[in-house]
Amino acid sequence: MIFCVEDDDGIRELMIYALGSAGFSAKGFADGVSFFSALEEEIPELVLLDIMLPGEDGISILKRLRGGELAAEVPVIMATARGTEYDKVIGLDLGADDYLAKPFGMMEMVSRVRAVLRRTAGRGQGEGSAGKEVCRMRELMMDRAGHQVSVCGERIALTLKEYELLKLFMEHPGRVFTRDQLLEQVWGFGYEGETRTVDVHIGTLRTKLGGCGGYIETVRGVGYRMERME
Repeated sequence: MIFCVEDDDGIRELMIYALGSAGFSAKGFADGVSFFSALEEEIPELVLLDIMLPGEDGISILKRLRGGELAAEVPVIMATARGTEYDKVIGLDLGADDYLAKPFGMMEMVSRVRAVLRRTAGRGQGEGSAGKEVCRMRELMMDRAGHQVSVCGERIALTLKEYELLKLFMEHPGRVFTRDQLLEQVWGFGYEGETRTVDVHIGTLRTKLGGCGGYIETVRGVGYRMERME
């Protein structure tokens, strides 16, 4: 089931029709109130979420989703007005899996839905190289079940993108990732941001990790990797 949160009746019905024609089940909601009410009855496979909504906007709805327990791992594709780079970046940093710039075609929407579902398959089910719920590297510890990171026993507050970057590195110690690979795997296929976005997030992540920040090494001219702990 896919939930479409869109206040324009015509667009919402067209989205539901297009998804149905592509083999998906879909339900539509005009605002956050009806959407969260439906979440109490059913957890969708994916949410298509417009940013401009009456009452609570899409950014606020996304924050509530990612901060809760009921549907925190459900993939979200944000619909943004064309040219609103700020909304797009904020949405992706808060945990959106992809975005669609309005006006978008229904074929593009269905393609993005399929791509995100493929990329996020198995999310929250112990995915990753070792399938361990807790990953440790000396003083650095990640509890994937609790979505928490700590250094020397002290919990560190990370944004979702910082957390996803760290998780990727810790699951693949010693592997070098290019900036483009990190953009695709953490920000999502089709993200049109600059690779400078990766550098900025790596910098803030290192700062937050304190003495463990040096575990993330810069491979000059290539990208980044997590130091392999022998």
